[in-house]
Amino acid sequence: MKFFIDTANVEQIKEANDMGVLDGVTTNPSLMAKEGIKGEENCRKHYVTICNIVNGDVSAEVIATQYEGMIREGEELAALHPNIVVKIPCTADGIKAIKYFSSKGIRTNCTLVFSPGQALLAAKAGATYVSPFVGRLDDISSDGIELVEKIVNMYATYGFHTNVLAASIRSTQHIIQCIEAGADVATCPLSAIKGLLKHPLTDSGLATFLADHERVNR
Repeated sequence: MKFFIDTANVEQIKEANDMGVLDGVTTNPSLMAKEGIKGEENCRKHYVTICNIVNGDVSAEVIATQYEGMIREGEELAALHPNIVVKIPCTADGIKAIKYFSSKGIRTNCTLVFSPGQALLAAKAGATYVSPFVGRLDDISSDGIELVEKIVNMYATYGFHTNVLAASIRSTQHIIQCIEAGADVATCPLSAIKGLLKHPLTDSGLATFLADHERVNR
């Protein structure tokens, strides 16, 4: 499974990349705003900065909600850097835009997916990635991981090549569950990725090794 980091914070992206496990980045307008990045020109410069750090796909989201605007923005975003994947919401106009981009060889990430039916339409339109939102479903007492598993099974059954990119990951446990569900990608905060390293037996074992080394080398 690939790891993407879900942030617009350059320092966190660099830290994840330096670990040697980062495969890409996802962003959205909320994450850009969180980093104080305002204005279309500044956002696009920031996308290029991210692309120059990571050797992998970087999802850049359109703001337009109508087809024509999505096409215009998507083509401009795709032209910024070869790593850019155009992020499109799962709406009627969004599916139509994904179909257009697919015909032009522009890669897409269909976002805000909350049902197998939405994921089916995204795949039929030719989306490169589909992003089911795990945490947001959990927030309303639905099962986000179950949705990931359903989409994975559906794509396998019908031979779709769209990658299942599990989004809205809130914890390290979510990552483990996404692995078990067969997701192709999990996009996570840095804390969730680093949480995979934590185990009390690792800590105690290392402490024992260091104590033994100190004892025999006095």
